[in-house]
Amino acid sequence: MIKVLFICHGNICRSPMAEFILKDMVSARGIDPKFHIESAATSYEEIGNPVYPPARAELAKHGISCVGKTARKLVKADFSEFDYLIAMEEYNLRNIRREFGAELTKQVKLLLDYTDTPGDIDDPWYTGSFDETYREIVAGCEGFLEQIANEL
Repeated sequence: MIKVLFICHGNICRSPMAEFILKDMVSARGIDPKFHIESAATSYEEIGNPVYPPARAELAKHGISCVGKTARKLVKADFSEFDYLIAMEEYNLRNIRREFGAELTKQVKLLLDYTDTPGDIDDPWYTGSFDETYREIVAGCEGFLEQIANEL
């Protein structure tokens, strides 16, 4: 089983969008039994809160539900539990490095590193561009699936 953990600041916008987009993609391909996919936050401020309404609405526009998802905090055990830890931006990596150290941070890649245009996925909490965030996450998830195809 391939275990994937998406990470962002609060776990209410980008990382849960990535979690449910990838779940939808693997389900559409009929390979969902081969995956365990979750998401987590680098901060404590949103723990227990549901997916932010505009993020939930953007997913719903594409027929994707995230019902029942609540924010959770990244913990040290996640680094041994998950095969792939995927953050949304450099700021997330800095927070992970600060809390867990440089060695564990080496296990984390940025989602757009799986595309031809590496970089950060801006936080739609601030930009308001949930549609752009959705498109970037889709591209990252597609690139991720292509890169791990030999594991399937």
